[in-house]
Amino acid sequence: MKFFLDTANLEQIREGAALGIIDGVTTNPSLMAKEGIEGRAAVEAHYRRICEIVDGDVSAEVLSTDYDGMIAEGTALAALHRNIVVKVPCTEAGIRAVSHFAGQGIRTNCTLIFSVGQAVLAAKAGASYVSPFVGRMDDISEDGIGLVSDIVGIFRTYGYDKTCRVLAASIRHTRHIVECMEVGADVATCPLKAILGLLQHPLTDKGLAQFVRDSEKLK
Repeated sequence: MKFFLDTANLEQIREGAALGIIDGVTTNPSLMAKEGIEGRAAVEAHYRRICEIVDGDVSAEVLSTDYDGMIAEGTALAALHRNIVVKVPCTEAGIRAVSHFAGQGIRTNCTLIFSVGQAVLAAKAGASYVSPFVGRMDDISEDGIGLVSDIVGIFRTYGYDKTCRVLAASIRHTRHIVECMEVGADVATCPLKAILGLLQHPLTDKGLAQFVRDSEKLK
């Protein structure tokens, strides 16, 4: 599985990249706003900085909700750097935009996926990634991991797994990451804290403490 950081925070991206385990980054307007990034020029410059830190796919989301606006924004975003993947919402206009971008050789991440049907339409239109939202499904007492599992299964049955990757998004905690791996998601995009949680185990802490104590006896 590939790990993407779901953030626009450069410090966290640098920290994740230094570990050598981060394969890409996803962002959205909310994450950009959280970092105080405002205005098209500032946003584009920020994407370039991210691409300089992480040599992997970087999802850059369009702000427009209409087809023409998505095409204009997506084309400009794709031109920023070879690693940019244009992120579009799973709406009728978004699916049209995905199809257009596929014809132009521009990779896309179709986001806000909450059903198998949405994922299939995005894959058929030529999306490079589909992003089912695990945590937001859980928030309304639906099965987010189950949705990821269903999409993975359908993609394998009909061959969409050859062209489109299942990118599990809205990951809230470390257990979500493990569960996404168990059901075969291609990518999990999550906060750095959730990824670092994979390192945590009380027996590791206990064993290390014992090693340190024993090493003192050797001095």
